[in-house]
Amino acid sequence: MSTDTSTPTPPFLGAHALVVGASGITGSALVEKLTAGGWEVSGLSRTPVPGSSARHVRADLRSPDSLAQALGELRPTHVFFCAWSRQETEAANIVVNRAMVADLLAALAPGRSVRHVALVTGLKHYLGPFEAYGQGEVPDTPFLEDAERLPVENFYYAQEDALFEAAAQQGFTWSVHRSHTVIGHAVGNAMNMGSTLAAYAAVCRATGRPFTFPGSATQWDSLVDMTDAGQLADHMVWASTTEAAADLAFNVVNGDVFRWRRMWPRLAAALGVEPAGFPGEPQPLEQQMAGAEEVWARVVAEHGLVEPDLSRVASWWHTDSDLGRDVEVVADMSRSRLLGFTGYVRTEDSFLRLFDRYRADRLIP
Repeated sequence: MSTDTSTPTPPFLGAHALVVGASGITGSALVEKLTAGGWEVSGLSRTPVPGSSARHVRADLRSPDSLAQALGELRPTHVFFCAWSRQETEAANIVVNRAMVADLLAALAPGRSVRHVALVTGLKHYLGPFEAYGQGEVPDTPFLEDAERLPVENFYYAQEDALFEAAAQQGFTWSVHRSHTVIGHAVGNAMNMGSTLAAYAAVCRATGRPFTFPGSATQWDSLVDMTDAGQLADHMVWASTTEAAADLAFNVVNGDVFRWRRMWPRLAAALGVEPAGFPGEPQPLEQQMAGAEEVWARVVAEHGLVEPDLSRVASWWHTDSDLGRDVEVVADMSRSRLLGFTGYVRTEDSFLRLFDRYRADRLIP
């Protein structure tokens, strides 16, 4: 559990949070936390956040006209940008994802209400984009926020630049939140290791195959950390309401470190499967799970699950990219700690709570 259990009350009367990507892993955790704290909350997403009292704002982040129409009368004081759009190449990622940040902030500019914008990126800031992931000269671990940018094109850098330019023009403060792999509740998310591993385990159990670690020897043996969605939400609200945290970039992880060789059997026990360790070479899930849709359909029917589309539960490619890395990945949080952020989560608890929630929602058996 996080040691920071306080509810983030609004910093002043009239504080209004706009959560962009409100139905995703990070966005939904933010919406839940902010509404519980009494904030006025608007959530921009394709579909409303289930069970939330937040105002739903529907807009196409890739259309400046759609954004202008949807946001023209909205007067948020705090913007939490938690969305991205995966493209086929990094060049396309840069164009599309930079424009989404720039166009949204431009649509809000006429209202002159925005005081702070928090942007979620990730540790690809230090590892490079998917096309060159973990290749070349990577900074030594633990990653530090003041490390120089890598000499490669990266859509995270482009998003940051769009944020910095808008802040200079409009006069708001900003924060950047570089999370590691986020553990949280969402369906249909392109970067969801929690539901991916749960679906993998369900297919293994249904077919009698072992729950084999799919990644690299480096990831099996090295230290690693992760980010709970609740921890990330706590951190974003903290930075957005703490004067000393203004105009800074932060790493955001749970605070513990672990090795997959110890975590893997614990997750297997929670998911009811027989664990198998690193088999001597990577066994990517995209290869292991090719054609698993028929097995998943049987699992759904047998257990009365609510999501028949396996692609909305499992993102094999993303979990492969994380578990297949040949470099150790650990992030330093000293900048946040020195400024007073005390949140802490044990990663094993993040996984176990998530599996329980998915079972309650009948998303996994």
